[in-house]
Amino acid sequence: MRLTVIAAGRARSGPFADLVQDYASRLAWPFQVVEIVSKRPEGPERQADEAERLLRAVPDGAVTVALDGRGRNLPSAALAERLQGWIDEGRRDVAFLIGGADGLTEPVRRRADLLLAFGAQTWPHMLVRVMLVEQIYRATTILAGHPYHRA
Repeated sequence: MRLTVIAAGRARSGPFADLVQDYASRLAWPFQVVEIVSKRPEGPERQADEAERLLRAVPDGAVTVALDGRGRNLPSAALAERLQGWIDEGRRDVAFLIGGADGLTEPVRRRADLLLAFGAQTWPHMLVRVMLVEQIYRATTILAGHPYHRA
């Protein structure tokens, strides 16, 4: 299964980018981060442009998981089960969408097969990338029976 994180904004070099790279390098599955950048002024115009760019970047036929505070809080093992279920269904791609500072638009949330939350708090977007890639890595280790996950 190919995994793609599609995120609004550019990651600058530093600790967040280093952590994303560290977890990504551990993955045995094909993985990439696609960054989309809007030049529009902040506010609804930028949010709409980011939404359009996020959706255009989703691979054809991909399962779409949108990171959104209104989404479901899934334990790591449940995310692993979801990935396994999509594999069992013959799905080849999963795209994880991370919006910009103003969040995701309603059309993006409606397009998503799963709305996923990391709790009710608001997280910095670059930290969400780190947390997401770590959870993807954790899910793949759960499926492989690797001892990384101890819950």
